[in-house]
Amino acid sequence: MWVRREGMKVTMAHKNQIKTALLHFVIVLALLLSAAGIGYLLRGLGLPEANIVIVFFLAVLLTSLLISSYAFAILASVLAAFLFNFLFTEPYFSFAVNAPSYMITLFIMSIAALLTSTVTFHARRNERSAKERELESRALYALTNLLTDAKTFPEIAELAADTISKSVCAGAACLCFDENGKPEDSYIQCLPGQAVRRRTEDASDILQRLSDLDAGFVAGPVFYDWPIYAKDSILGLIRLPKEKAQRLSPAQVRILRSMIESTALAMDRFRASQQRIRLHEETVQERYRVNLLRAISHDLRTPLAGMMGTSEMLLGMTDSSDPRYSLMEGIHHDAGWLHSLVENILSLTRLQDGMLAISKQMEAAEEILGGAARYVMRHHLGYDIEVHAPEELFLVPMDAKLISQALINLLENAIKHTDPPGEICVSVEEDKENHSAVFSVRDRGSGIGGADLPHIFELFYTSHAKESDSRKGVGLGLAICDTIVKAHGGTIWARNRTDGPGAEFVFSLPLEEENHG
Repeated sequence: MWVRREGMKVTMAHKNQIKTALLHFVIVLALLLSAAGIGYLLRGLGLPEANIVIVFFLAVLLTSLLISSYAFAILASVLAAFLFNFLFTEPYFSFAVNAPSYMITLFIMSIAALLTSTVTFHARRNERSAKERELESRALYALTNLLTDAKTFPEIAELAADTISKSVCAGAACLCFDENGKPEDSYIQCLPGQAVRRRTEDASDILQRLSDLDAGFVAGPVFYDWPIYAKDSILGLIRLPKEKAQRLSPAQVRILRSMIESTALAMDRFRASQQRIRLHEETVQERYRVNLLRAISHDLRTPLAGMMGTSEMLLGMTDSSDPRYSLMEGIHHDAGWLHSLVENILSLTRLQDGMLAISKQMEAAEEILGGAARYVMRHHLGYDIEVHAPEELFLVPMDAKLISQALINLLENAIKHTDPPGEICVSVEEDKENHSAVFSVRDRGSGIGGADLPHIFELFYTSHAKESDSRKGVGLGLAICDTIVKAHGGTIWARNRTDGPGAEFVFSLPLEEENHG
């Protein structure tokens, strides 16, 4: 049925072209016959033939003014010369020419008529082009002024659809896309006297048609869609009713594309402005949060140190069989955990503010790994951490204290997700291709959930896969690792192990000089 309708439309368009051509031909004949009639009248009055030639020139000129076809203008010039020869030169009613002077007259008349029709046609076409450009400039100027005052993204869409409806094609609509490149649930269409919201058809169909875009627009079942593009994303679609879009002239298509470009600039500018506002708000909120954490951490560090010292002293003075011993041991353990948390917060805020200077020295990687493993095993009994390092001395430029802190945080994170005596391994090796040292911490825990993996190094992000222990973490340790590694010019990433259950955290540090000795 659709193919049949398309065929009918093509047939109707062909019939319209034939009708237009016949009308133009009738106009040409009418003007030339009128010129011939006036010529007979002038000859009857005894006027020279030059006056009759001028009348035929006038007929050709009127043809060029009334008909926008260059072919018919040339046809009128040729027919005028033949008709003058047939009716007004001896022998009459014949195309033969007795006097040689008439040959020159007819030749000059033909050339003059052709030049006249050509000049008139081009002048008319230039005038029409100038008017079209003026209309285009006015429409674009009006649209730009309206878009400048728009306060919201939907308002930009409505103004664009309304202006295009008035200037190019009635019933224009605008479908906006979100920042992820997905069509919104509804689009706005401007009808005479009102703007209405309509539900968007299947988004997957729209995206599929856009992926096959090869002509600047997409021909859908109801609309012809013109994409509104930013530099690297799609912002929306300008939609024109199919039957009206098929009748657009080249000038209207040019105006439409110019308006779409103006709309794209306005939408892109609005999105960029909104993003800047969000980034500024996030920066301000982050600054307030960091300052609050730093103030609280400073205030807590001293009393926590006192609690740890006092509880440790009381533990030494109390017999292990005393019921109060386990209470004091719990206090000492909790105070130590809180003290470690406070130190992590302070380290993070100092790193983010640039207050903690990075002092790189050539350090033996094996010693850094061994020291971190011993510290963690001393505070977490029941775990045996394997350390793997090159047999020969491997020197890496780093701040030993900060990298040790990063390794300790990664090892403690592995312990939180691995039941004793689970396998935990820390290693370092040289990546000669990228000229870097690669550190890794592997465990045999439950691994990292797919939803957690993209956010694992974000500040205060914690996995909800395991919540049996309320002290599993508050999302600081891995964020500190990320900050420390990036401060060294390195990169850090996480992944699930491929040789069984468990996760692997890896970071690389650049080697600034030859490091084997």
